[in-house]
Amino acid sequence: MMCHMRRRDFLPTLGATIASAALAQDAPKTTGKIRQGVTRGVFGRGVALEDTCKIAADLGMAGYDLIGPQDWPTLKKYGLKPTMYPPGPGGTIPDALNRLDNHDRLEKLMHAALDEAKANGVPNIICFSGNRLGVRDKRVMSDAEGADNCVTFLNKVKAHAEDAGVTICMEYLNSKVNHKDYMFDHIAWGVDVMKRVNSPRAKILYDIYHAQIMDGDIVRNIRDHIQWIGHFHTGGNPGRHELDETQELNYHFVAKAIAETGYTGLLCHEYSPSQGRDALASLKQAIQICTV
Repeated sequence: MMCHMRRRDFLPTLGATIASAALAQDAPKTTGKIRQGVTRGVFGRGVALEDTCKIAADLGMAGYDLIGPQDWPTLKKYGLKPTMYPPGPGGTIPDALNRLDNHDRLEKLMHAALDEAKANGVPNIICFSGNRLGVRDKRVMSDAEGADNCVTFLNKVKAHAEDAGVTICMEYLNSKVNHKDYMFDHIAWGVDVMKRVNSPRAKILYDIYHAQIMDGDIVRNIRDHIQWIGHFHTGGNPGRHELDETQELNYHFVAKAIAETGYTGLLCHEYSPSQGRDALASLKQAIQICTV
């Protein structure tokens, strides 16, 4: 994630393009203990949003993450919920809540987004910690100071989030491969922030791909910290590709462990199909792997 939306633009060119949701109709609708959703990237390059919505609906997806308000009517046309408000009110990956000079601007945006999300049934809004090195002040901030500043911001907006019934989700990203210098790059930092805010509407967006790179120990950390986790993203490691035998995590076991915690939110797929792979076949397989 750059800005979070741009991160999803680096998808490889696919050997086969998905053209219609009719291709998905031989796949049964997903059932199971975990509600699953999608992000735009899993469909590959060049697929119209409406076609991706047809496919997602035919595959039984409950939601579609990181789609902006202008496209919510298209999602809703196919019975899909916009499940994660895109970047903006919660800052960008490098420049976000850990800088006090961002707070006045982002607080206004967040309050407006909370109202908009409530009015449209959007359950989550994404936010970020920001990097340790400031975009404007070029000062390296300590993790402790950054945590204090993030707590300050979330404390300012949590009452509104609680009243709106919308969860502000701070994303846990890796600083080793994709997002050098990002502050919320270890689960302990994010758990500390969420414990101190102590709101049912301030949670962690636990991206399993990033978590595997930084901390590993995925299932133990999910079990230990599920009360502070509000949303999940998937992606294979290495490469952030399919969830199958080409990567190192047993996603079926991970999904089973999530279900056993009693988690009621969504697990949304956010990988990039490998070059030459059929994106629809990969998506069907990811859904099947995570159905428990």
